[in-house]
Amino acid sequence: MKIMTTAASCLALMMAGSAFAEPALKLNDKGYFEAPGLNVTVFADIYPDGHQTGVTVIQHGVRVAANGDLRLEPSPGQWSPMPAGDGKPVVDSATSSVSQALHYPDDSKNRKGFNPIEYPDLNFSYHVRVTPLEGNAFKVSVDLDNPLPKDWEGKVGFNFELFPTDLFGKSWLMNQTDGKEVAGIFPRQANGGMSDDHGQIITAPLAEGKRLTVAPDSDLQRMTIQSQTGELELIDGRGNFNNGWYIVREITRPGATTDAITWVITPNVDPDWRYKPVVQVSQVGYRPEQTKTIIIEQDLRDRQADPLILYKLTDKGREEVTRYTPKPWGQFLRYNYLTADLTAVTAPGMYVLAYRGEATGTFKIADDVYDRHVWQPTLEYFLPVQMCHMLVKEKYRTWHGIDHEDDVRMAPINFNHFDGYLQGGSTLTKYQPGDHIAGLNAGGWHDAGDYDLRVESQMGTVWLLSKMVEEFNLDYDATSIDQAKKVTEIHQPDGRNDALQQIEHGLLSVLGGYKALGRTYRGIIEPDLAQYTLLGDVTTQTDNLNYDPALKAGERTGTTSSLKDDRYVFTEDNPNRELTTAAQLATAARALTPTNPKMAGEALAAARDLYGKAYDRATDLQARVFVLSELAQTTHDAALIKRLIALKPEIVAHIDQTGAVLASAMPLIRDKAFLKDVGAAVQTYQAKLTDDATKTPYGVPYVPYIWGAGWQIQEFGVQQYFFRKAWPQYTPDALQMEALNFVLGVHPGENTSSFASGVGAKSATTAYGANRADWSYIPGGVISGTALIRPDLPELKVWPYFWQQTEYVMGGGETNYMFLVLAATQKADQKK
Repeated sequence: MKIMTTAASCLALMMAGSAFAEPALKLNDKGYFEAPGLNVTVFADIYPDGHQTGVTVIQHGVRVAANGDLRLEPSPGQWSPMPAGDGKPVVDSATSSVSQALHYPDDSKNRKGFNPIEYPDLNFSYHVRVTPLEGNAFKVSVDLDNPLPKDWEGKVGFNFELFPTDLFGKSWLMNQTDGKEVAGIFPRQANGGMSDDHGQIITAPLAEGKRLTVAPDSDLQRMTIQSQTGELELIDGRGNFNNGWYIVREITRPGATTDAITWVITPNVDPDWRYKPVVQVSQVGYRPEQTKTIIIEQDLRDRQADPLILYKLTDKGREEVTRYTPKPWGQFLRYNYLTADLTAVTAPGMYVLAYRGEATGTFKIADDVYDRHVWQPTLEYFLPVQMCHMLVKEKYRTWHGIDHEDDVRMAPINFNHFDGYLQGGSTLTKYQPGDHIAGLNAGGWHDAGDYDLRVESQMGTVWLLSKMVEEFNLDYDATSIDQAKKVTEIHQPDGRNDALQQIEHGLLSVLGGYKALGRTYRGIIEPDLAQYTLLGDVTTQTDNLNYDPALKAGERTGTTSSLKDDRYVFTEDNPNRELTTAAQLATAARALTPTNPKMAGEALAAARDLYGKAYDRATDLQARVFVLSELAQTTHDAALIKRLIALKPEIVAHIDQTGAVLASAMPLIRDKAFLKDVGAAVQTYQAKLTDDATKTPYGVPYVPYIWGAGWQIQEFGVQQYFFRKAWPQYTPDALQMEALNFVLGVHPGENTSSFASGVGAKSATTAYGANRADWSYIPGGVISGTALIRPDLPELKVWPYFWQQTEYVMGGGETNYMFLVLAATQKADQKK
């Protein structure tokens, strides 16, 4: 690479023909640089694994670039080495700059932790500093505390990542060192040729040069990046990792310390730009009597409340019903909010809302709004598609073939797996590490897009399905499930309740593990990272043949394989998790007793055994209350109820943790003092929740952190159902229903999609599931939803690789959603 001889010559070129002006970017009270239409944050975020950290640019309300930082590879992946920050960013008032001290390695992740990373033998520290320049430009400077070792020269560089989706089809221009300009289009997929960069195979750089212009064809996206110290490379990071971004990179100069890297970045900004108002409405609709609060999200400087027009759809098109003057709500995150109350609209029909000439998607008002197309896709599609150890078909389509018939072998001891599983110093069973364990090649659901079976996700799904059968008499048949042939056929009824068949499928895995191991498993997962990151048909992960260590590599017989592709099973001694599992098994036993008394008996026996072994060692109050409540409902054992009543002081003191799991058992309790004191605690707690819900415009307690909060909010809604069931005098349905509305589209940010894929007028149809590489979705899967880009930007991008925004999960992500919708349907039925 060619290197500029002086920073001054480069700066002169940049400034030629332009007048000096005061910096537009000012440091605001939230700790980031701000100008009309532009924000620059400096290590405000804390999630580099998810492309959320470093120097970040938000241009016209959209995060266009992030993760600006030193990296050891040209195109890093999720398990690549990343730096650790030394404290918080520091503001230098003399220069109005913000800097962050960092170092390699990150000792908290180096071969340990939830997602351990293998760092090289390299230790160094540095600072990244951002300083506003004239106009909307800013300078990024990297200072090393000491020169890099000789053998690392040419390997460490500053990476600045450009978000891909919004650049597809846009152009780029690169001014080369010799003065020539090359140009191209940002490709929709990574294309060769390929290049070997110090052992990492990546796509050859799209261009190299001293000045890059990003999206010159779009005034709202145009940005220039100019190096004062060296040469830029434009790399397509998807060439070696499917979830990569476009990367602008410069290698640090050999021997450099001060200004090892210096860039000037100039985003184009329209000074008159304002965030376009967003009307947030349930993408499905509302019951006639339901509270209907419409949220309007506007630019913080935009305090104008224009008419919100409600139209009803007729055979002649739109007919205006009424107009509203939205009421000011106030500021939340970075926006100004208005609200409008449509509760008085009860006439059944299809409606749209329009505000400043922009219309929402169509939504329905009717008693039957939740009766079809809302919860059903989760049971019809998502749960069948996630089924492990099955061939899953849908008419002409095969979702996946039979997989993991070679399950499982015992995980090594003292083993920290790359996805958070940790095996201790013993297998806790009669099996030795590497031993094949029969009986675990049946049942279970793949979790998210990585195909593992965590006990909490398996039993969480079983429990919620069991509760739906119990609470709502859920009886629905659209799927054929043949366990003998291991074939599932979507939209082929077989005369059996799909919910009960799915409960059985989950128990086949968990009870299979219990029978084989004498305890519950912690989880089952791929041993190899290449298997774990597989994108495609799950059957290509495995040869479905049991591993035989006695065979030489490549040899195989009809029933054994020498390939180590068999999944690991992990065990743990965790009495708190065992109690939770026991509670869920007890619930499943009730649900299955009428149709499958044998499996119900096995589930209850396992629940009793786990309870007996774990209760006295458990420390988690919620788990103890949960198991006593569910076992008492199944067995009506007076000793269990007595033990539950004895926990009254702890239950009252922590009603936020205990109330929802206690609620279903309340009819069994006759102790007046218990009923009085717990009721008083619930009353106080519900009053606090009602107050917390007023702190956002969305009517639910909501404090954004990093990940999308959809799963937690719908879980909260389910908990509110149980509080309302046991203590209706203190628990209105408002929080439960607003939690459902949040998931269905009434949530912050410009993307108002329903988090439930394929549900509603607009939904998340690019999602992080097993088919994410196809930019596709699984109907009825529920994504995590709108994430927080710190400190105040809500974001839900169309991008299949953001697990913190668009991932599907088992164990509640899908079934809490189902439960909430059925609960809403039940309430409608009660009012009829």
